Amino acid sequence: GHGGDDPGMVTETLKEKDLNLEVAKKLQEYLEGQGYHVEMTRTEDTGLYQEGTRNQKVQDMQNRVAFIGEKTPLLTVSIHQNSYPDPSVKGPQVFYYEDSVEGEKLAECIQGQMDEKLEVERPREAKGNRTYYLLKKSAGILNIVECGFITNPEEAELLQREDYQEKIAEAVGKGILEYLGK
Repeated sequence: GHGGDDPGMVTETLKEKDLNLEVAKKLQEYLEGQGYHVEMTRTEDTGLYQEGTRNQKVQDMQNRVAFIGEKTPLLTVSIHQNSYPDPSVKGPQVFYYEDSVEGEKLAECIQGQMDEKLEVERPREAKGNRTYYLLKKSAGILNIVECGFITNPEEAELLQREDYQEKIAEAVGKGILEYLGK
């Protein structure tokens, strides 16, 4: 998620887009190591919009939906970092389109693996949503994976560590493999 002029959530020291890309690359490496082909919407700090476009965010989202429609993947995972005004809130959260039975199954697999592998103190459940643009407009099975809260100081520190990013990627990857095995 995000990229280029769209940093996503920003704190004093972090930009969501940077963490998203690091985790996504590690997830790509993990899945390709398991024999899957992975299509990335971005592999560097760019957005999916044309420079000079008046509403880059809208064009970026439309281009992501078009990319998914063109590639027709088995499934799609959009990597993100969460935020909340209360800095004590933390933990991964996986979202799926509320009316998608398969999206819910995938989300439950990924959420379960993240809760277990990241040793989440207060595990969450996968959550249905009808308002997120990508979930509403994308063809096929899609999950939005919020890896953690960059507004929680403890979690923000973990999210910057390469070993923790690898744990996230492995958990998401294992969730995907669990789903594909069902």
